[in-house]
This record gives sequence, C-alpha cells and structure tokens, in this order.
Amino acid sequence: MTDGLTGLAAMLNGALPGDAPLLPLFILLTSLLASPILFALPESAARLRTGINLGVAALKVALVAWLGFKVSQGVIYDIRFTMLPGLEFKLQADPLAILFVSLSAILWLITTVYSVGYLERGPHRARFFGFFSLCVAATVGIAMAGNLFTFLIFYELLTLATYPLVIHRGTAEALRAGRIYLIYTLCGGLVLLLGTLGLWVLAGTTGFVPGGVLEGLVAAHPLAAQALFVVLVGALGVKAALVPFHAWLPIAMVAPAPVSALLHAVAVVKAGAFGIMRVVYEVFGIETAQALGMTAPLAALAAVTIIFGSLKAITQDDIKKRLAYSTVSQVSYITLGVALASPIAAIGALAHLIHQGLMKITMFMAAGNLAEGLGVKKVSEMDGTGRAMPGTMLAFSAAALAMIGLPPLAGFVSKWYLAQGGLDAGAVWVVALLLGSSLLNAVYFLPMLHRAWFRDAPEPTGERAGAAEGAKAGTAPGPRPPVGWWLAGPPIVTALMVLAVGGFANAPFSPLEWTRFVVAIEYQE
Repeated sequence: MTDGLTGLAAMLNGALPGDAPLLPLFILLTSLLASPILFALPESAARLRTGINLGVAALKVALVAWLGFKVSQGVIYDIRFTMLPGLEFKLQADPLAILFVSLSAILWLITTVYSVGYLERGPHRARFFGFFSLCVAATVGIAMAGNLFTFLIFYELLTLATYPLVIHRGTAEALRAGRIYLIYTLCGGLVLLLGTLGLWVLAGTTGFVPGGVLEGLVAAHPLAAQALFVVLVGALGVKAALVPFHAWLPIAMVAPAPVSALLHAVAVVKAGAFGIMRVVYEVFGIETAQALGMTAPLAALAAVTIIFGSLKAITQDDIKKRLAYSTVSQVSYITLGVALASPIAAIGALAHLIHQGLMKITMFMAAGNLAEGLGVKKVSEMDGTGRAMPGTMLAFSAAALAMIGLPPLAGFVSKWYLAQGGLDAGAVWVVALLLGSSLLNAVYFLPMLHRAWFRDAPEPTGERAGAAEGAKAGTAPGPRPPVGWWLAGPPIVTALMVLAVGGFANAPFSPLEWTRFVVAIEYQE
C-alpha cells in the first residue's frame, strides 16, 4: 500500500487534471447553504433542524469519502477564477487537503450528534446551528484553499463564524472571552493579510505548490523572504496558540462544550497549524525555509510552547482550562514536526493533526457530560465520576492515556514518528523533549483518572446535588442515567477511533498511511 501511494505521489507531482472539478465546491456548499436555512428555522422546529443537521453532515462525509477515493486514484480537483491579474480564488483537493477535510467532515458529524443532545432544551438553537454550519464551511474552505488568498478568505470567515459560538451563553464572562478572542484572531488575520500581499508582491503569486513558490527569489531577497516567513508564521501562530499568542484559548473555554470541542479538535487551532504546514511546505518549501535559517527558530518556539502548555495545565483545577492548556502544548507537536525538516517528523506531525483531534474532542465531550450530568466542572470534584458515568469516563481515560503516549494508542504513534524524525534530523533533544512532555502529560492527566476511578464520590452538593436529584427522577426499572445517548454515545465513538487509529496504524487508508502519501509529495520523494 505504501509503495503504491508513493508511486501515486510521484504522478501527482505532475499535476494530473481532475475529471469532476465541481466536487470540492459541492462539499463546501453542503454546510454553506445549510447555514441560512438553519438560521431561518423557528426554535420550535427541533426535529426538522436535527434532520437537516444530521443529513447534511452525513452527506458531507459521503462526498469527502468519494473525493478521497478519487484523489487516491490520481485525480486532482481544481476550481479557480481570476479576481485580479495574478490573484485567483482557487479550491484544490490535493492529498494534504483530503487529510484535513476528512477530519473536519467526520468530527462535524459526531459533534453535531453531541450538540443536538447538549442543546436539546437550550435557547438560541437556530443561531447556534447556523453559525456552527458556517464554521464548518469555513474549515472546509481552509482545507481546500489552493492559494494563500483563498485561505485568507476562509480563515477570516472562520473567525467571524466562531465568535457567536464563543459568546453563545451571553453572560458577561462569555462576552469578555469573545472580545479577547476577536482581538487576538482579527489582529492575526490582519497580519496574515499583510503577509499575503507581501507574498504577491515578492513572488507574483499566492499559490500553494509542493516545493514552494519562492525558491528562485530567496537568493536575491533573503531578508525579505525571512521577514515574510516571520509575518506569515506569526499570523498563523495566533490560531495555532503558539506562545506568546496562546492566551485567548483558555479564556474561550467559557463557550459550550460542543464549541470547545470544535475549537480544539477541528476548527480554529487546527486551521492555524494547517496554515503553518501550507506556508512551510508549499509557499517556501521545506528546503528553502531551512536554507533561510527559519526552521530551527520555529522548532525552538514549538518546543517552548509544548513545555509551557503542559506546565500551565498542571496548575489548572477547571477541567476545560486544563484541557485548553493541554491543547496549547499538543498542537505544537504539529509545528515541531514541520520545523524539524525531516520527512519522518513530517509524518508524525501530519498524523498528530488527526490523532490530536480525535483525542481532544473525546475529552471535551466527556468534560461536557460531567458538567451536564453531574455538575462536575473542576478536577477537584471528579471523585467517583468513573462509577457514576462509566462510559464517559472510559472514553476520557482512553483519550488521556493516548495523550500521554501509551502504546499502541494514537498519541504513541505520533510521538514515535516525531522522535524518530528528531533523530533523523540530528536533533537528539527532541527525544528528551517528547519524554519530558509525556511525563508532564501524565502529571496532569493521571490525577484526574485516579480521582475518577479510585476515589469515592462525596455527598452531592450544589450543581452535583441537582444533577443527582434529576437522575433519581426517572421511572422504572431504575433511575435514568446522568446523560442520554445523544451525549454519551459520541465520546465513546471517538474513543474507539483513538484505539483504532493507533492499533491499526499501518492498515490501508489509515491516517498514518495517508500521511506517508502526503509527505512523499511535499518532500518530492
């Protein structure tokens, strides 16, 4: 399978033409056109809204699966129109796009199921699902953007679509978080706009091309190229939550659990990390970026962020904030793998794009279940939650152990390739970094698991008492569970996916196998 994909990678470097170029547009339009319909539905139309949400999400998964199959057969999909001389709006479904758009489509379907259960009796459901659909459309557009100009359009749409989700509760705390989120992300977007204009001036194009578009210009304008690298990666580093641009992420955890899951696993932070991949691999090219001396500082920044995020996570009692700082750390594994300029490390980075999404969405949905079902929002309140909500906490435990790097779970696969890539690049310190990071992961995750499974639950008080009383209000044959299957099912499904992508990493069309395919293209092997 690997040899076949490597051979196909060589063919794709020759840019085979697409046989059905509108398929990426159809995938984008599924959620983009659903958004105004969902906005228009009255709050009382719950069944219709649920049907549209699930139907459109399932359709997107089916279309993405077909798109991935066609790309694996050597088809390149390309849609473009010229806006100004040398400036095009372009959608392109290349193998790197398929990796990200597949993650977005699958996790959107699962998160939609979870959101339906989470917001079953909540207010403003039409507004929530309208912006939720728009957010996914923006993410799909980012994944399939064929140049930096198109990427910028959807990148800013993502900012605007996620803001109403962050402030959904409408509290003073939520509004404050929304303001901070906008300040960070809009400033990052403005800098990205300047970088896009700089690229256009310097190269005459904003295209994404394996090997980069700046190779012939670096010798003549090395300082300009270095400045452009700093501008573009710095702008994307805001959403990727690189230190010192990370502060918005823990603050945004005031949002509902489905939004937190979306921000961390699918949309915002992944958009930043994915953008860094596109810039390093397809604007500069990895060899050019390395020749400019920019990959080593980027690797150092990623390393600092990995350790900083873990140290901050240890100090957090709020469950979602602990998970947020964990995301700050874990997403930087992706940047580290890109910056090491090793194809083996690149495999680890791309695999972690998928694996971290599965692990982190599981944990945020589980955290939402604890809050909704038991009123538990702090680590210090987690005693006995394993017996109270065994399915939810088994899912959380699997994801936490995977994050630590327990073999053969998903996180271990990513870290193994990153460590091997560090050795391949002559950066032995990467192995020490990953071991230290895994130790810190254990320090902040294992106490949570210990509380959940090995401590007795206290007498219910406050929100937990209210949740317990609600659980006792069921009918025969016994009390109803703390949460229904709309909420309990999704984290179990994603936890099983965490087990599968780790245990069957070498299976045909696994995320790891596809990342090898992508790396063969980006490194032009």
